[in-house]
Amino acid sequence: MKYQVVIGLEVHTQLTTNTKIFCGCSTRFGAQPNSQTCPVCLGFPGALPVLNQKVVEYAIRAGLATNCSITRRSVFARKNYFYPDLPKGYQISQFDLPICLNGHLDIDIEGERKRIGITRIHMEEDAGKLVHADLPGIGDDSCVDLNRACTPLLEVVSEPDMRSPDEAIAYLKKLHQIVVYLGICDGNLEEGSFRCDANVSLMPVGSTVFGTRAELKNINSFKFIKQAIEYEMERQAEILDEGGRIIQETRLFDPSTGTTRSMRGKEEAHDYRYFPDPDLVPVIVSDEWIEQVRATLPELPEAKRSRFTTGLGLPEYDAEVLAASRELAHYFEETVALFAQPKTVSNWVMGEVTRALNEDGRNIAECPVTPALLAELLKLIEKGTISGKIAKTVFDEMYKSGKEPAAIVQEKGLVQVSDSGAIEAMIDEVLQKNPGQVSEYRSGKETLFGFFVGQVMRASKGKANPALVNELLLKKLNG
Repeated sequence: MKYQVVIGLEVHTQLTTNTKIFCGCSTRFGAQPNSQTCPVCLGFPGALPVLNQKVVEYAIRAGLATNCSITRRSVFARKNYFYPDLPKGYQISQFDLPICLNGHLDIDIEGERKRIGITRIHMEEDAGKLVHADLPGIGDDSCVDLNRACTPLLEVVSEPDMRSPDEAIAYLKKLHQIVVYLGICDGNLEEGSFRCDANVSLMPVGSTVFGTRAELKNINSFKFIKQAIEYEMERQAEILDEGGRIIQETRLFDPSTGTTRSMRGKEEAHDYRYFPDPDLVPVIVSDEWIEQVRATLPELPEAKRSRFTTGLGLPEYDAEVLAASRELAHYFEETVALFAQPKTVSNWVMGEVTRALNEDGRNIAECPVTPALLAELLKLIEKGTISGKIAKTVFDEMYKSGKEPAAIVQEKGLVQVSDSGAIEAMIDEVLQKNPGQVSEYRSGKETLFGFFVGQVMRASKGKANPALVNELLLKKLNG
C-alpha cells in the first residue's frame, strides 16, 4: 500500500421527539407530503422559532454518553445556503459554540482497542426532502416535501482518526448502538434517522500531512458507507498515481454502480456565512440540569456486556449478542430474574426466541412468549416434567397461542416418562428388533449407542427421560 487513508465522519442523528425543534409540528414519519408543516418550518416571514427543551436534554444525554464536555452556554447560528428543500434559505444550526465538545468513543479492531475522538456534537434542524418521481398528470418531475423540515438533529463530528473502512464502520455501529440505547434516536437507517457524511483523503504511507479530502454525502447504510469509502480510496489512488490532483468536493454514492460522482465543490465555513441567529437566545445549561440528565442515563452496551460476562458468567459471544439491543438485553435479564440460570436462558433467547421472531418478522418487544412464560417453561425442564426436546414443541405452541407451558403440556399429554419400568420395556423392544446392531455394539462398535437412544426416544414419542434412557440402555447393552 502506497497510501494511508484518513477518514472523518459526520453523523446526522434524527431525534425521537414528538415535535420539531423550533415549532409544534409532528415529527411522525410517513405522513402525506407537506401535511406536518406550519409558518415556522415553512420559513414564512415574521414566523419566530421557539426551542424544544427536549432537544437540549437529548443533546446532553448524547454528550455524556460519548465522553464530551457539555458547554454551559451554546449559541444557534444561521448557516446560509439555497436549496428547494430549505425554504428559509438558511439552516438553523450551531457553529463556534456547540453544546458538546471534545469527546471520544473506543472501538475494538482485530483484538485491539482504538480511541476515536469526537470534535463536537451540535443541535440543528433538518431540511425537507426532494421527491423524484413520475407523477400522474405531471410526469417525471421533482417535488418538495417539507414534513422533515425543522425535524431535530444532532450532528456528531469525529476527528479524522480512522485509518480503514473497518474502523469507520466499527465507530458508526458503536455510535448507532449508543443513541438507540439512550432512546434519543430510533436508529432507522432506511428512513434516514441515522445517516452519515464521510470525509475521505489519502496521504503517502509514513506521512503526517493529510491529503485533500472528498466528502461523501448522506449515506444511510453501513454496507454502502464501507463500499463508498473503498471506492473513493481506489479513485483517489488512481489519480495520485497518474500525477493528478484531488479536488476538494462533495460527492454522491450510487449503490447501483458502487461508485461516487461529483455533486458540487466542497464549501468551507465562510461559504455558509455563519452568524448568530437573532431570533434565538443562547442556550444556558446548568450543572444541576447536567446531573439530572446523567442520573437518567441507562446502562450502556459496553458496561452491560462487561456485567454479563463478569457478573453472570456468560461467554463473550453471548454477552455481545444479548447486549446488542437494549430490548433484547432487558428480556434476557427479566427471564434470569425469574430463572436464575443465565447460560440456559441465554441459549433459549439466542436460539428458540430469536428464531421464532426472525421467522415472524417481529422484534423482541412483540414476542408473545413473555419472560415470565419462558421462565416457567425452563422450570418444567429443570423439574423433569418435560425433556428439552419436548420443550421446543411446547415453546412453538406458546408462541402461537400465548398459553402457559404447563397448560400446553397437560392438554397435549407431553409429560416426560420417568417410569423406569416403562422405559425398560421400550428398550427391550428396541433391542429385540435390532439384534444385528446389538451384536455390533457388543463387538466394540460403541458409536451405535446413539442409534439405540434415538430408537427408544422415537418409541416414546420424545417423552422418555433422556438421562434415564441413557442409564438403563447402557446397563442393558453391557449386560
